[in-house]
Amino acid sequence: MNPIRNPYSPGAGNKPPELAGRENVIEQADLMFERMRAGNSVQPMILNGLRGVGKTVLLRRMHDAAKASGYEVVFAEATEGKPLPDLLVVGLRKALLNLSMIEAAKDRAKRSLGALKAFVAGFGVSIGEYALTYDPTLGVADSGDLETDLGDIFAEVGEAAAAANKCVVLFVDELQILEKTELGALIAAIHRISQQGLPVTIIGAGLPQVLGLAGSAKSYAERLFIFPRIDALGEEEAACAIEHPANALGVQFEADAVAEILRVTERYPYFLQQWSYCAWNIAQDEKTITWNDVVEATDVAREKLDESFFRVRYDRCTPAEKNYLRGLAELGKGTQRSSEVAVQLGCDMDKANQQRTTLIKKAMIYSPAYGDICFTVPLFDEFMRREMPDFVPHS
Repeated sequence: MNPIRNPYSPGAGNKPPELAGRENVIEQADLMFERMRAGNSVQPMILNGLRGVGKTVLLRRMHDAAKASGYEVVFAEATEGKPLPDLLVVGLRKALLNLSMIEAAKDRAKRSLGALKAFVAGFGVSIGEYALTYDPTLGVADSGDLETDLGDIFAEVGEAAAAANKCVVLFVDELQILEKTELGALIAAIHRISQQGLPVTIIGAGLPQVLGLAGSAKSYAERLFIFPRIDALGEEEAACAIEHPANALGVQFEADAVAEILRVTERYPYFLQQWSYCAWNIAQDEKTITWNDVVEATDVAREKLDESFFRVRYDRCTPAEKNYLRGLAELGKGTQRSSEVAVQLGCDMDKANQQRTTLIKKAMIYSPAYGDICFTVPLFDEFMRREMPDFVPHS
């Protein structure tokens, strides 16, 4: 089938052609924006789920909706080795400059920009070509304590937004990467502006461990935020994600072709997109994609995922960590006991736990409950069995 017309196009940064099965969480965000506009309090939100479920896509969708509603928006993605102040400053500067263009908020926003300059100086933030020409606001955001100063900055942004009769929404992806002190400071800053009733909130996203990390950073986090779980799609929603983009172009997936894609992908959105893309390219009939097309596409789809989606994570691991992952994969899908992984590896718990700890830090695995362990990447157990087929479990 003509690859130029292929609507699925998986890959980093590519939006899925059909955002199916996420209506409830989108409605939650839209209601949040409406409540903020009306001057009511809202609960900030942290989306959580495995890799490949579409958290970033949802975050972008919410960002675009807030921006279209006239909100000031800040989007940041946490990355290893980049401190939290560096992540936020450029976006906050832009929001404050926009607020300073509104006559009613001009003076207030200029004071806030002065506070931001003090914050930048205090934490040695590099903002490249951007410069803050305003005089520092003395005594605000200049203590050198991240929790105190970030709270000051958020309050300054909130006061400027209130003066302009505007709302500000921060979107932060990959929250689990933040250091504990940084996540604690972010939570405390949001708590402070919530208590003050200022028109600023946050919608974040992270892997499932972000719930435990947030609770560990600040005990009140579970009461402050709502934590929508983003998971694999239901059968009906997953079928829609496959069929609707094709139908819009006059192409049909046969029912057994759809069923086969749902089976091999376990209905995870990124994989649905990859299999549909490969089946489309393989199909010879210009109007119909068959079960045989999907079966033929499976090897191609897995090869593409192995080369990119899986391998980029696998290659970050040491040989000992890879061996731990292979032992976990040997136990099968879903949640396993850490003690059983140690048995597979033929080593004592202390030694196995060393690898477990580093793999949790690398976000390869997480612990949904005490003593349990699970992959953060769907289908990674299958990849490990393909990558290390000669693993011999301890007997």
